[in-house]
Amino acid sequence: MAARLSSTDFEFNSAYDSHRFLELEAHALLTRLNRVKPFALQMTSVPAAAVSLQAQASIEEVLAHGRSELRKRVGQFLEWLKSAGGRVATAADAQRRFTLLRLRFNAVLTQVDLFADALVQRSEHEYGTWIGGLDVVAADALALPGYYEAPPAICYLDRGAGAAIRRARTRLPGGGETPVAIIRVPRERMIGSGIASSLVHEVGHQAAALLDLVESLRPELQARQHGAGAQKVAWQLWERWISEIVADYWAIARAGVASTTGLIAVVSLPRAFVFRVNMNDPHPFPWMRVKLSCALGHALFPDPQWQRLSRLWDSFYPLADLDDTRLRLISILQQSMPEFIQLLLQHKPAALRGQSLPEALAVQERTPQRLRSLWRRWRAEPPKMKSAKPTLAFAVIGQARADEAISPKQESQLLGELLTLWALADAIGRSSAQTPTLTTFRTVI
Repeated sequence: MAARLSSTDFEFNSAYDSHRFLELEAHALLTRLNRVKPFALQMTSVPAAAVSLQAQASIEEVLAHGRSELRKRVGQFLEWLKSAGGRVATAADAQRRFTLLRLRFNAVLTQVDLFADALVQRSEHEYGTWIGGLDVVAADALALPGYYEAPPAICYLDRGAGAAIRRARTRLPGGGETPVAIIRVPRERMIGSGIASSLVHEVGHQAAALLDLVESLRPELQARQHGAGAQKVAWQLWERWISEIVADYWAIARAGVASTTGLIAVVSLPRAFVFRVNMNDPHPFPWMRVKLSCALGHALFPDPQWQRLSRLWDSFYPLADLDDTRLRLISILQQSMPEFIQLLLQHKPAALRGQSLPEALAVQERTPQRLRSLWRRWRAEPPKMKSAKPTLAFAVIGQARADEAISPKQESQLLGELLTLWALADAIGRSSAQTPTLTTFRTVI
């Protein structure tokens, strides 16, 4: 005859079973954690598509630290289960501790997935190499020697029309800081000079953070709000939008008219969205964002092309039939725009040590006249294009595209060749004790 369990026996065995269950779950968690291997053992991309050694080492270090810290926590949990305090703890208390542990495990996996999104595409034929080339473009767009140490930047493709960045040195899910800038580029933009608009805009966010541009501009924008009368709302909006405007500013300075034509392609939406004003949105509403881009481009690089683009945008989205409230707001913004642009051009943040952004970026080297001259020279001597800086090449090709000196098909073919060349040169440079110049490899393609 089977022995009958008393209530005391039941409570004891229930506690034992719960602790044993959680012990096995902790071991299962450790087993799954040990299945998470370094990316260097998993990525199948060709060398030209791989991220830089600095980026890969930084990523692996962050992830290894997360795995090590989690293993330590699991070990501590298992020790606690077998300790005197753990043996007498209730099942609910033990479950609470394990739940927190599992949440930490999921956070570590989220970090792995975050970087995996930017790395697994490297194995795609042709696209993987182009993404490697985009890494080189991003590095060039971010470079500002003498003012900051630029972190590595890695790119990946995703659906949708907009780009995005997870800046380096920002908090990762679950804790820690990301060691690289991760830039999401719209797949539909591959490939044409318009991709420079999206890519360099996102790089602008990283550069602005390194230079503390946004925070150094805010006091000046806030000062303009005092006594501004009817224009106060305009200066409030310029301050609200300043982060995105600074990124557009950086893109125009680096990529020229390609930045504005690329922006037009991104924000060409149904009319209701183009004129939708959300006072809490950090982005200027599309109609005003394009108008500001044209005006800022003209201020940096005076040329009739900016007025032509502005008129083109007006023809796409005329102000007719807008309600009086939005018409008044647009009027106030346009009235304050010249003063706002001068503020941007003349601003000298402490990080630039007495220089304005146009001076630090040497924008005089990327005027439309010079870009057109370079295009004519490169057509006669193609190897010179292949030895140019990537962002300069994008700016020249973007200018040629805006001038209709090159067809969309020719533009895409040329940029595909250049992205492949840059990726290859970067890969060979990483494997060499002495980094060669791009000129060395221009005959490889």
